Amino acid sequence: MSPSTTRRLAALRSCMAKAGVGLVAVAPGSHMDWIVGFHPHADERPCLLLIGPEREAFLMPALNADGARTFTDIAFHTWADEAGPDEALRAALADAGAAQPGRVALDECMRLDFGLLLLDALPAGTAREFTASTLGALRMRKDADEYAELKRNALIADRAMLAAFAALRPGMTELELANVVKAHFLSEEAAPQFWIVGAAGNGAFPHHTASDRVIEAGDAVVIDIGGRNGMFPSDITRMAIVGPAPEGYDAVHAVVEAAVRAGLAAARPGVAAREVDAAARGVIAAAGYGDYFLHRTGHGMGIDGHEPPFLTATSETVLDEGMVFSIEPGIYLPSRFGIRLEEIVILRKDGPEILSELPRTVFRKEA
Repeated sequence: MSPSTTRRLAALRSCMAKAGVGLVAVAPGSHMDWIVGFHPHADERPCLLLIGPEREAFLMPALNADGARTFTDIAFHTWADEAGPDEALRAALADAGAAQPGRVALDECMRLDFGLLLLDALPAGTAREFTASTLGALRMRKDADEYAELKRNALIADRAMLAAFAALRPGMTELELANVVKAHFLSEEAAPQFWIVGAAGNGAFPHHTASDRVIEAGDAVVIDIGGRNGMFPSDITRMAIVGPAPEGYDAVHAVVEAAVRAGLAAARPGVAAREVDAAARGVIAAAGYGDYFLHRTGHGMGIDGHEPPFLTATSETVLDEGMVFSIEPGIYLPSRFGIRLEEIVILRKDGPEILSELPRTVFRKEA
């Protein structure tokens, strides 16, 4: 077992004891990646990592066993298609010391049929919850190695953004500009994750991707991109203008910039996530654009591009050192333009450290 897995299992068991959880059940996905550094192929065949108070075991489809064994020495209880998983699941629960856990924490991204299979195998009346008090609490706080990987990816994204700025010209399509971003990520061995390029009115759709719309003089362009080198992704949003700025653009950009600064100033250990949202949202509302801020102020970043903590108007999550999240207020004016400025930060004891090294000033391209 790797030192990282040993350390994380020990931390998880400490959380389990505090939360009164006797079993954590994890399916192939990011929780499993965080614990053991890999996950087997995810399909309809039940596969679970079962973590009890002292031991752990895998329920493992037989056809995945040989390949998965190269990544871990945790005990496998295999099952074949002709036999089904029920007997192997009972054996895995017993091996993990969790046949009667009292309370089980379920991976919230687990397939429903996996979850029902597990619950049916546990005693009637077993209490259940998701992983917020156990795995979720641990994953929100990044260690030094995770920070280093997130920082490396942030700098790759900075360079991808600069490549987009250099290539931007009137007459090219949103998709052509997105392809420049994707090519840059690939040139640094980062898998492109998303590429929002929204010119003019398309920028007013927060989750517009990229289309065959031609970028014209006078367009404001939202560029929101991310790539993944290793286990962790990046996420950054900046603005560009081709030729003269649209009427009123600079004033709105200044409001969004002020909202980012307010969010950064509010983000401190011990502060509820909703207070950061309120700080950024308050700036935009005071400027008269409250109805045009269409989403939350931020989301956590880790193995998943969107994960806790979420900076919403109602979130009671208390921010803590080591948490990594976005601060990305925006104003979206229908048929005109959208403006979003996004920073990924890691929270330190004295406030947020921004991972990107690019300024938030708008990039201006002569037409």
